[in-house]
Amino acid sequence: MTSIHAFWLAGRQTTGETTLDVHSPWDGRLVARAAVPTDAQVEEAVAAAYAVRDEFAATPAHARAAALDHVSRRLVERTEEIAQLISAENGKPIKWARGEVGRAVSVFRFAAEEARRFNGGEAQRLDTDAGGQGRLALTRRFPKGVVLGIAPFNFPLNLCAHKIAPAIAVGAPIILKPAPATPLSGLILGELLAETELPAGSWSILPVANGKMPALVQDERMPVISFTGSDKVGYAIMDSVPRKHCTLELGGNGAAVVLGDFSSDEDLDWAASRIATFSNYQGGQSCISVQRVIADASVYDGLVSRVVKAVEAQVTGDPSDPATEVGPLVNEEAAKRVESWVDEAVAAGAKLLTGGKRDGATYAPTVLADVPADVTIACEEVFGPVLTLKKVDGEAEAFAAVNDSKYGLQAGVFTHDLQTAFRAHRALEVGGVVIGDAPSYRADQMPYGGVKQSGVGREGVRFAMDDYTYERVMVLTGLTL
Repeated sequence: MTSIHAFWLAGRQTTGETTLDVHSPWDGRLVARAAVPTDAQVEEAVAAAYAVRDEFAATPAHARAAALDHVSRRLVERTEEIAQLISAENGKPIKWARGEVGRAVSVFRFAAEEARRFNGGEAQRLDTDAGGQGRLALTRRFPKGVVLGIAPFNFPLNLCAHKIAPAIAVGAPIILKPAPATPLSGLILGELLAETELPAGSWSILPVANGKMPALVQDERMPVISFTGSDKVGYAIMDSVPRKHCTLELGGNGAAVVLGDFSSDEDLDWAASRIATFSNYQGGQSCISVQRVIADASVYDGLVSRVVKAVEAQVTGDPSDPATEVGPLVNEEAAKRVESWVDEAVAAGAKLLTGGKRDGATYAPTVLADVPADVTIACEEVFGPVLTLKKVDGEAEAFAAVNDSKYGLQAGVFTHDLQTAFRAHRALEVGGVVIGDAPSYRADQMPYGGVKQSGVGREGVRFAMDDYTYERVMVLTGLTL
């Protein structure tokens, strides 16, 4: 019999009246069934979170840190089991699934460390003006209230961790909505949190249907929304609740720039290897995967041949095989969409250098050159294993090409020149610039987010903690300073 994964309502495990089938994107098999909460159960979870908000905010830092440390340790102990679950429900190759568990381990550890030292303020003398004589301002940070965390399918464990861990670290109750396609990894976190002594009601993990999300978003008892997903849905959320605090981590079409000084055989081999790997890892289903390669004319031909060879060397197949590097997309509909975008580009004159074939939910790693500027794949986020190649003359044209996009999440610049690196940091309209590597690098403790239609606010544990809290000042009077 197929197992049923219960959800977590105010810290306790329970089931509803219906279930959600979770299928493997690789072979379509039924992986498990997830229990779905009723409307009344969702209301119970939100009410419990709202009721406990003051108690949780007053929880000692050591207690919150201990809970976060516990989850981090337990993730280590259950790494292989959880990695297998991620791979089964998401189609992610097991090598990348193991890496995702490792990242979640770090997220909870970082959050524990930050919980112990977080106060967000300082003492400020006010007697710099005569009217402030004998007065001292003390600033601290306090939770804004209950957080609604909405996580996507592509990193079903780690992006749930990025919602939950900072909330616990600051003492903000959280309602987590995992993606309906991949709820199982998020529910595992509930098992580990339930082993802690966090207050009942301070967290719930509810795999509600997407159609139920508007009611949750509108609920005034949750003043903070942290959403990771598409720009269309993210900005619709923000527009619908203009008085709420929204952190939106949205899409991108990451550019890798290869400049003329990055020209030795060793340089080009490195650039091609990194571009090939990170245009295809997670099946290209990463907001910072390489979608656009922008290369100086002096290195273009040498780079193209290497990129094509490196892409063709990517091992595709069964995600449970440790040798597999590229697995299926989340479902066949996603693969069909990628197929249609590539076909549109080729019909408009783009050159297909390799790939371009679909088999069910799997789309072959694909390289396109001479892509017309007005086709969909040149303008939107492909979220699949496809990269495009563009030849430019010089740094200025390369940087302009990066900025010629409605997105601005991250960019990679392959250069050895330190001055060029600083010019890139100043000129590129993105949230992060990676020098000497692809744009796909993310350390979970660094600020992460974009500009333009790639979102607002920042994730990364400490930066999310700032987003979940606000400064409150206290003025002390009659002091001898």
